[in-house]
Amino acid sequence: MSEPLLTADAHLRRDDGTRADVPRKVVDVAVGVLIGADGRFLLTSRPEGKVYAGYWEFPGGKLEVGESVEAALARELNEELGITVNPAHVQRWREQMVDYPHALVRLHFCRLYQWHGELQAREGQRWVWASLPVTVSPVLPGALPVLRWLGEEHDPPSA
Repeated sequence: MSEPLLTADAHLRRDDGTRADVPRKVVDVAVGVLIGADGRFLLTSRPEGKVYAGYWEFPGGKLEVGESVEAALARELNEELGITVNPAHVQRWREQMVDYPHALVRLHFCRLYQWHGELQAREGQRWVWASLPVTVSPVLPGALPVLRWLGEEHDPPSA
C-alpha cells in the first residue's frame, strides 16, 4: 500500500543538484520494521556523518542497481547491525514517498519477525527496542507514518 507524499522540513530548500525544470530522481530505500516476540520494535539512531545524524529511524538502506527490496534489506541489516535475514522472510508492508531537502525517497517498509544473530552497532549507531508511544527523540520524519500505522493496528477505530 502506498501513502501520499510526505514533505519533510518543508521550509528548507530542496537541493539535490537537479534543475528546477527536471523531476527529482527517486531513491529507493528498503526499511525494516523488526518486531520482537514481545511486540516491541527496533529503532536505531542515524550515525554521525549522515544526513539527520542522531535522529531515530527504522533500519535499512538504499537499493543497489538490480537489487530487490528483500535482498537490499537483508544486506543492509547485516552491514549495519550484524544480523542475518532470509529475504524470503521479509514481508513487504507499505510504501511512503518522502520529499527530504536532500533527496526524494521511496521508503519500502517491510515487517520482520525472524532474524539471526546479536545486534551490533557496526556504524556506531544506538538502538532501542521501543513501544508506543516512543520515548526517543528526535524521530526521522519518514519514520513517523510507521509509528502511526502501528498505533492504528493496535487501536482500531471505534464504531
